Amino acid sequence: MWIADNWKDYEVIDCSEGEKLERWGNYLLVRPDPQVIWDTPKKEKGWFKMNAHYHRSKKGGGEWEFFDLPQQWTIQYEKLGLTFHLKPFSFKHTGLFPEQAANWDWFSEKIRNAGRPIKVLNLFAYTGGATLAAASAGAAVTHVDASKGMVQWAKENAAASGLSEAPIRWLVDDCVKFVEREIRRGNHYDAIIMDPPSYGRGPKGEIWKIEEAIHPLVKLCTQILSDRPLFFLINSYTTGLQPAVLAYLLGTEMKKYHGRVRAEEIGLPVTSNGLVLPCGASGRWGGIINQSSCKNCISTPLGSFTVKNFAWGFGIIMGPGHSPASSFILRSRSASSVRNPTRIPAPS
Repeated sequence: MWIADNWKDYEVIDCSEGEKLERWGNYLLVRPDPQVIWDTPKKEKGWFKMNAHYHRSKKGGGEWEFFDLPQQWTIQYEKLGLTFHLKPFSFKHTGLFPEQAANWDWFSEKIRNAGRPIKVLNLFAYTGGATLAAASAGAAVTHVDASKGMVQWAKENAAASGLSEAPIRWLVDDCVKFVEREIRRGNHYDAIIMDPPSYGRGPKGEIWKIEEAIHPLVKLCTQILSDRPLFFLINSYTTGLQPAVLAYLLGTEMKKYHGRVRAEEIGLPVTSNGLVLPCGASGRWGGIINQSSCKNCISTPLGSFTVKNFAWGFGIIMGPGHSPASSFILRSRSASSVRNPTRIPAPS
């Protein structure tokens, strides 16, 4: 699991009975979380001194109950020097998914170490967390979201983070149609980030269902990648899209490039007990620049390319000319698991 454990202005203090107690800067919020199926005792003082509580309705949706909370406030992600405006709005949201910091850290390092200018496309870009992380690392970013309000919010976050003059292109558009137009225009990107909703509508009423639309979109996106792509990141909160599904998607569509695929759950540490609250899954494809540069990796020759074992979770190593059938899922750091990996069946 990839854990977003570098926050200072945010924490999950505790979680129980379908809810989580969070600290957002100086304010305590209680919000529902479907992953929290346990009913451990609520001993933390914050459960009884919260600043706001989102009550979920049995009929769907819900509403906020406010006690002492400003309409808007800010928190910082100090590791990357980012500032975010927060405000509670519909369906329990605050305008930020803090678990995504685990992905921000990963691709920011890749951008900084690329040694060349990097163009990033961020689809379903919301209030701009990933956009700002990429821009702060030195990338030129195209930020696309169907909601005009979200794009404006992202611009405000950019200003608060000192990135008003960064090379960011802000677009209100349907993500699929935008990618299709980019294909026709012949534009290319070195990296793609997408965090699609389970269900949504575009600015002109277009319907998005992730189970039906995610694979076609990934295939479209491979047509706008540069000759040397740096990374491809997919994040999902949809229960059915487990890490292995994301790994399979990327492993299938990125096989013509030389790179690695890994997919794992992402999570947030829980302060009260040292455990981790799961928050969805991410699939990462990263281009291999120098195969000998990986430290603390076990390498085993396999035919005409090398398999490296990286960490717990799912990982696929691919090379040009190799289908997913000749790639592998790695499950531990042991040398034996590399020599005896689990095969992924080839797609029909």
